[in-house]
Amino acid sequence: MDNKVKHLDLIQGIINRMANNSFSLKGWAVTLVAGIFALASRDADKLFCLIAYAPILIFWGLDSYYLLQERLYRALYNKVRTLTEEQIDFDMNTKLTEFKSYQNTWISCATSKTEILFYIPLALISTGIVLLTYFL
Repeated sequence: MDNKVKHLDLIQGIINRMANNSFSLKGWAVTLVAGIFALASRDADKLFCLIAYAPILIFWGLDSYYLLQERLYRALYNKVRTLTEEQIDFDMNTKLTEFKSYQNTWISCATSKTEILFYIPLALISTGIVLLTYFL
């Protein structure tokens, strides 16, 4: 039972790091977008605001990747949870076909509620600021 607990602890540590990475990326996305708009407010060129969409798209993609990795390790955790003590081999491979499902794809992660409800409003707020700066 000791090997099983150690293996599950290893997997849980990875899941926690993936969740922390996702949280950090969201913070960086907001910070960079706000910084770009702060720099654009002093600049005479109004099109500079359009650069704010680049970090939104880049961080959305990275955040989706970390969510995918988190889901794959959760699937590995569920597999290891059901193994007997003799079957524990400390394998951390998430590339197995048994973990592949629609939920465990990058596109599914990019369109998940947690991603959509963060990045779409950020993009809409950015659009509003771009329109305000362009027309004022």
